[in-house]
Amino acid sequence: MSTVLETEEHQALRAAVAALGKRYGREYMTGLVSEGGHPRELWADAAKAGFLGVNLPEEYGGGGAGMAELSIVLEELGASGSPLLMMIVSPAICGTVIARFGTDEQKRQWLPGLADGSLTMAFGITEPDAGSNSHRITTTARRDGDDWLLTGRKVFVSGVDIADATLIVGRTEDARTGKLKACLFIVPRDTPGFGRNQIDMEVHAPEKQFELVLDDVRLPADALVGDEDAGLLQLFAGLNPERIMTAAFGIGMGRYALGRAVEYAKTRQVWKEPIGAHQAIAHPLAQAHIELELARLMMQKAARLYDAGDDLGAGEAANMAKYAAGEACVRAVDQAVHTLGGNGLTREYGLASLITGARVARIAPVSREMILNYVSHQTLGLPKSY
Repeated sequence: MSTVLETEEHQALRAAVAALGKRYGREYMTGLVSEGGHPRELWADAAKAGFLGVNLPEEYGGGGAGMAELSIVLEELGASGSPLLMMIVSPAICGTVIARFGTDEQKRQWLPGLADGSLTMAFGITEPDAGSNSHRITTTARRDGDDWLLTGRKVFVSGVDIADATLIVGRTEDARTGKLKACLFIVPRDTPGFGRNQIDMEVHAPEKQFELVLDDVRLPADALVGDEDAGLLQLFAGLNPERIMTAAFGIGMGRYALGRAVEYAKTRQVWKEPIGAHQAIAHPLAQAHIELELARLMMQKAARLYDAGDDLGAGEAANMAKYAAGEACVRAVDQAVHTLGGNGLTREYGLASLITGARVARIAPVSREMILNYVSHQTLGLPKSY
């Protein structure tokens, strides 16, 4: 992997995270899945090294860096076979939103813990009927004196069982127009009326998925994050980091699978030469490597634009990076399994479970078709079909 485009600090960060990931590896994660556990040890070690909060402000215990650095952390952990899915949610989405738009009290209450790993926050946006359409969200908040009452449902919310709170995307009524507008609320895990049900998933990951039911959840006035009239702006400021980090997740997973396949192709011998000498094996692996490298370039562009404060430019690049990484990840995993043949489906090699895992990078947090909609409308200026 060429690193000439990265600073010495970035290269050093990659090496340090890769060393940590190597200590844990794929077997650590698959063991947790079989036991129903969570990667608490890896999370704690990553936090202790300053990796988890590398993007959060220094005054609150973070590293004072940005998405460029945080995406390196997740990519390298993924490349070692032990990605931390909650990094996408807790420091990247929730930490970013609170750091940029939260009140001083919200920053004091949450950012130090999100930075040192002692606190975790989940993120609830997807709804059963709204899907990827954030304008159709039906979870609503209404005022009751100084409090808010929040009612609605969310699905596919990661890690609610281990999160101290969930950042919920709801909608409030605009007094002037009567229309609903997006707003963000911090809902602590044990708040009365805040129920959760685990979704039975085929994806093998230690992080569980949940359906949330909010039944007149009473929240204090200060549960609202930022400005009630700028909720949509604040929401999209959190979605760009989500896409950048999902790209890192996919690139890391693809790199891990490709690495296992290359190692196998160098040593597996059926005839005279190792199978990697045959172009039918070598060329698809080389193509997978190229596609992962191209996806990383777009991810790096998106992270740089975001860290420079260019939300509009970052939105386009982050969507493209997520699309490219999802496609590259699926193809790399598929080719890796194919390279190993029957061994690619055994538990010993740990690749078969990635077949379902790789699909996540295509589907979540937004489908590839919705990204193609975004690019066709926003970039190419084509008319909408909806």
